[in-house]
Amino acid sequence: MKSNSNSLHQLALRKFKKNKLGVFSFSYIVLCGLIAIFCYVLAPDNSNSANQMHLEIHSKPPGFNVLMLKIPNQQQEKTSLYTTLIEGKKNDFKELPILSYSVQNNILEVIKYADQLPKSYPLSIFNNEPKKFISKSTFVFGTDKYGRDLLSRLLIGTRISFFIGFIAVFISLIIGIPIGAIAGYYGKKIDAFIMWFINVTWSIPTLLLVVAFILVMGKGYWQVFIAVGLTMWVEVARIVRGQVISAKQEQYVEAAKALGFSNLRIIFKHILPNIMAPIIVISAANFAAAILIESGLSFLGIGAQPPTPSWGAIIKNHYNYIILGKPYLALIPGIAIMSLVMAFMLLGNALRDALDVKS
Repeated sequence: MKSNSNSLHQLALRKFKKNKLGVFSFSYIVLCGLIAIFCYVLAPDNSNSANQMHLEIHSKPPGFNVLMLKIPNQQQEKTSLYTTLIEGKKNDFKELPILSYSVQNNILEVIKYADQLPKSYPLSIFNNEPKKFISKSTFVFGTDKYGRDLLSRLLIGTRISFFIGFIAVFISLIIGIPIGAIAGYYGKKIDAFIMWFINVTWSIPTLLLVVAFILVMGKGYWQVFIAVGLTMWVEVARIVRGQVISAKQEQYVEAAKALGFSNLRIIFKHILPNIMAPIIVISAANFAAAILIESGLSFLGIGAQPPTPSWGAIIKNHYNYIILGKPYLALIPGIAIMSLVMAFMLLGNALRDALDVKS
């Protein structure tokens, strides 16, 4: 008979599985991560940044559908699978919303959606098979004020919001863990100097600090990734410092010192592996905070620049539509931000409960 493992990791995993909200939040975050990776495969409009504009059908409600004529460009380029996955496909077709069409004497005649006027095209453009270039397009979340598919832009915007959290947390851990560990372990003047620097950085509003970094490095979502990460290491450093101060009094640290191990080995090989629980919890909270900061920066116009779809930028472009009878244009990306941030906060709470050895 196989006995159940009683290691701390197994106990924490069993406690986490019992937390239904935590498991659901983790599943939702994994789903968002997969969407972020494969957004261009999943998006109905898989052009770069989902930037296919159809001004004739701007600001349409969710579920709107229309006949779409795809007019081939003279020069068409094949896009590799890798390029499609990273940047989307190049526009090989010009799309035209139409009301109806008919074929007469080798001429395709369509009625345009915008002005309901007829327009003719020779069938040779469509290889004498015009029906293959006409399809019914359904916009599940409607269209934005430029006539772009809102669902596609939300899916691609998931990559911006998700990756900024991942990269910002990674940068904050790379900087915060060593600084906090050194301050907590060595103490005295080193600790006093590091804590002074942390307190000075802590006193500056996060948004103001991020804006200062962006003004130095320039606008763009990569600059935002780095700037947010460089402002979040302070919280990690404070948590690590406090945990190291407590852990360095433990017997295993005294035993390591007696065996003649170096201070760096004691810090990184013995202390840090035993204080990972609070670091994991603060990382989940920082992930949510990074998403909110990026959304706020994009709303202010200093985050991801157009036409890159960012949830904050989508809200900025459509917040005035709330009083114009089309609130969904701003509410849908707002709900997306709220749901992902809440998932990370609930996951952080679940991890805190699961990794609490005293409970």
